Amino acid sequence: MKIVVVDGHTLNPGDLSWEGLEALGSCEVHDRSTPCEVIKRSKKADAIITNKALIPRQAIEELDGLKYIGVTATGFNIVDVEAAAEKGIPVTNVPDYGSASVAQMTFAHILNLTQRVAHHADAVKEHRWNECPDFCFSDFPLLELQGLTLGIIGYGSIGRQVGRIAKGFGMKLLVHSPSLGKGIELEPEVTTEDVEIILKESDIISLHCPLTQENEGFINSKALAKMKSTAFLINTGRGPLIDETALAAALNSGQIGGAGLDVLGEEPARRDNPLIGARNCFVTPHIAWATRAARSRLMDVAVKNVESFIKGTPQNVVNTRT
Repeated sequence: MKIVVVDGHTLNPGDLSWEGLEALGSCEVHDRSTPCEVIKRSKKADAIITNKALIPRQAIEELDGLKYIGVTATGFNIVDVEAAAEKGIPVTNVPDYGSASVAQMTFAHILNLTQRVAHHADAVKEHRWNECPDFCFSDFPLLELQGLTLGIIGYGSIGRQVGRIAKGFGMKLLVHSPSLGKGIELEPEVTTEDVEIILKESDIISLHCPLTQENEGFINSKALAKMKSTAFLINTGRGPLIDETALAAALNSGQIGGAGLDVLGEEPARRDNPLIGARNCFVTPHIAWATRAARSRLMDVAVKNVESFIKGTPQNVVNTRT
């Protein structure tokens, strides 16, 4: 079997090994591939492994020998799964490899907005503490999380992990997720609410829902207008969940208190993205998933996905028509 990894650098920038895949067949690894290079490099491939490189219908139709597509991520919208299903090609993903890491980044943003650790550390470097007449120095309001309400929209594995951490801080939890109506039990401290209530009552709102046609851009000007003027918005889920122009306007006008974002609608961020430089807005470059521990788990499952396919028992298949 010939395996082609079309964009391996983000998964493995050099601190992991491709030995698992190499043991399963002839393995060709490319750090990055343009759309044209994806097709050119995969002409003789039995299996393609992709992280963010697009595998559209055109590529699937041109690659006559293709038998398998593995996505080294949980989201799989980069692949035309219907086109793959029509050709009997299973597409697999890697669910639930990074819940702990993404939840950790969620609270990194929350704590940044409430404590301003980096800001105050920089103030010390700038000798502003040294010049202060008091034994302590702070030039930004500090907030205690205990007693605040955290609204979690999307209560799957990551949302639940965020909820567990929040309870450790003594926060109140409001959650919303379509899956909660499917027999999934809730912890006794957790209250389910409609999105409208979560927007109105939460001090901090954290997004952990998958991107769908129905919820794209649902955090828009109307939704933002329902939030408290002191509320913070956190997004470590999917960038297009937010109308970025509306959020920038809400931040710059003081309509809401601040935002911590690890994802944007277009990545890498455009220079003219309205959120870059918006008031009290902190953007990290889509790294919540990228701890070594999470990437190691991701690699392990990606290899097992290919191995299971070779054995005739594919796992984590997302296009169920195959």
